[in-house]
Amino acid sequence: MLSKTSFFTSLEELQSEAEALRVFSPSLIIAFASPAFFVDPAFHKTLIEICDDCVGCSTAGEISGNRVFENGISLVAIRFSTQAHIKIHHTPLPNMQESFNAGESLASNINTEGLKGIYLLAPGVDINGSALLEGLATHLSNDVGISGGLAGDYGAFEQTYVMHPDGVDSRSITAVAFYGEHLSFEHSAHGGWRSFGPARAVTSSTANQLFALDGRPALDIYKDYLGEYANDLPASGLLFPFEVLNEEGKPTQIIRTILGVDEASKSLTLAGEVKTSQYLRLMHASKDDLINGAHKAISGITNKNLNLDSDSLALVTSCVGRKLVMGDRIEEEIEEIDQQFKGKVCIAGFYSYGEISPFLNKTQCELHNQTLTIMLLREAH
Repeated sequence: MLSKTSFFTSLEELQSEAEALRVFSPSLIIAFASPAFFVDPAFHKTLIEICDDCVGCSTAGEISGNRVFENGISLVAIRFSTQAHIKIHHTPLPNMQESFNAGESLASNINTEGLKGIYLLAPGVDINGSALLEGLATHLSNDVGISGGLAGDYGAFEQTYVMHPDGVDSRSITAVAFYGEHLSFEHSAHGGWRSFGPARAVTSSTANQLFALDGRPALDIYKDYLGEYANDLPASGLLFPFEVLNEEGKPTQIIRTILGVDEASKSLTLAGEVKTSQYLRLMHASKDDLINGAHKAISGITNKNLNLDSDSLALVTSCVGRKLVMGDRIEEEIEEIDQQFKGKVCIAGFYSYGEISPFLNKTQCELHNQTLTIMLLREAH
């Protein structure tokens, strides 16, 4: 397998390199880009002329190599060396309530014979990410790793975009299914956030809508903790996510971000589901905490002493909340990945509204928030 990563600051710059990318003869192209590019029909047209199989999404920041950018295009071109191949599927997501059904519909069209892994991109607003994954799980084997993320729009939470071979829209989910006995996937995920305050019981919730904690309106409790930060909700919610605890009050390693607030019902809309049998505790993080989290995420892969002498691709999905906390130090978490990988590893990815990955190669896929996730793709010759 050969992979090539490029960054472009404009569509014209991409178009000027289109012929060189065609000569590379990619099996798949993935584009992570500013939302502005996806509303220009020439963007999809340019990519489809380079490779029939192209996917992508809008972002809250683009990752290319060991750098983090904004308002550009991070492009990944992959060419397989063996008989490995892909199949791209997409399905509409009409609204948040249809998240489970959309996932089930998407999975029902995926051929599971010889399936090695899935890379999934979905809208970042008006979606229940955990229900989407539950729908996917109804037709997929537990030993198939799923990774990817929810699209972004630089923290505006207004409109995100997903691209597939048939076009671009704001209400589609797309999945790249990978096949081939020579392909291998490694996954890892870690946050770095610290919990504070008491654990509070979820006393009223429906799917990803949180209504009450300890019998009190969830929004009232959340505002009490945030103080002056409450004036900037829902954006400031990215700085104070929830840690999910199980029925015994023990950490599950799952974090939930606040995507919206409803003043009328005093509720919080989360990026994924919480259940009335669970507990929640607020979290915060320092820049050093998050860099340490990135170190632990990559260590989950590098500790396996993998042979990375052949070309490999690391697709990174990190949360926009981490980007807000890190500020001008944001590239340090990507540099940490670059420094720890020893070998021919290309790095690309995006900052998202939800990260999709198993924990440390455990096969069960989770929707994460405020987390850095890595999918390492290799092909043995």
